[in-house]
Amino acid sequence: MSMKWLTGNLFKQSLIVTMSLSLVFTSGCALLPKEKEEEVLPEIVKPQISKKPEYDVTTQDLVTTVPLIGKMISLEEETLFFTQDKRVKAVHVKVGTAVKAGDVIAELDVETLEQELRFDRIAFKKLEDTMKDALRNQAEMEPNDFAEKQITFETSRQKLVDKETEIKKATIVAPFDGTVVTLNVVKGDLAKAYDPIAIVADTKKITAASKLTKTELEKVAVGMEVEVNVSSVGKFKGKINQMPIKVAEEENNNGGNGFPGGNENKPDRPEDFMLLEVSELPKDLKRGTPISVSVITKRTKDAIVIPPSTLRNIGSRTYVQVIDDKGNKREVDIEIGQQTATAIEVLQGLEPGQKVVGR
Repeated sequence: MSMKWLTGNLFKQSLIVTMSLSLVFTSGCALLPKEKEEEVLPEIVKPQISKKPEYDVTTQDLVTTVPLIGKMISLEEETLFFTQDKRVKAVHVKVGTAVKAGDVIAELDVETLEQELRFDRIAFKKLEDTMKDALRNQAEMEPNDFAEKQITFETSRQKLVDKETEIKKATIVAPFDGTVVTLNVVKGDLAKAYDPIAIVADTKKITAASKLTKTELEKVAVGMEVEVNVSSVGKFKGKINQMPIKVAEEENNNGGNGFPGGNENKPDRPEDFMLLEVSELPKDLKRGTPISVSVITKRTKDAIVIPPSTLRNIGSRTYVQVIDDKGNKREVDIEIGQQTATAIEVLQGLEPGQKVVGR
């Protein structure tokens, strides 16, 4: 045999052996049980400890205000009413009518009274003649008889005066030159004594005003700054010009302050209001226009302030927690001053730039 044939034959045998071994190992691996996949556990995250908020100690202008509700009123106005319950005979004006002092506003139906008065005057005329005769014959009369005639005469005369006064009060007139701004009756209505019939006002004398409760009255004073807000018009600065003479709550407790018919019928008067001086208010504002008023009771410029949530109290002690650049906390006693809804003034104990911890 030649060497070439022997070498080629050996190579083929080696290749066959190698492939056979590969098949054996491969088949053996396939017969082994499949290994379980390793379970992947979720990563455990350490819980974070909640961190309290931190705030800078800053400076700002502090303003304390008292919010009020008000309206535009006339400095000269009067509520008119009857003093008896009767039907309205006539109404001579309407809302917006310009009137002069003495102009008739409305009348009650007092026809029955007027008829009675005519008969009473005739009867009184006869009584008057009788009294004249008694005076001429006084010397001849018994003192008691003369006194009786005199009493009868005076009583009848007083009844005439009272009836004339009652008829006169059945007509209400304008107390001054002005405008009828409110009218509550028409012809034929039953007018009750002391119910408001009409309001006459001088619409040239309009001012901003607010009616105060007893609590509000204790917080404000003449001369304090105010900001008046008129819806859809703007905000205007001014001051308190005049305080009310009496407070509504006090009058409620006093049954209308002696006003006939009680507090329900008591008309508003300019002196019942806190009057404001606001020079830049538009001149065309109408009586009754609603306004909101902020009275500035205290103003502090460049005050050192902290948020209310950082303030801590134990008994009489007032303090905060201050945190330094390294995160260390310490308690610092402070003295506080002016307070608002969003800031507290610090008078002593802190400086701007420090950090305090909230609760």
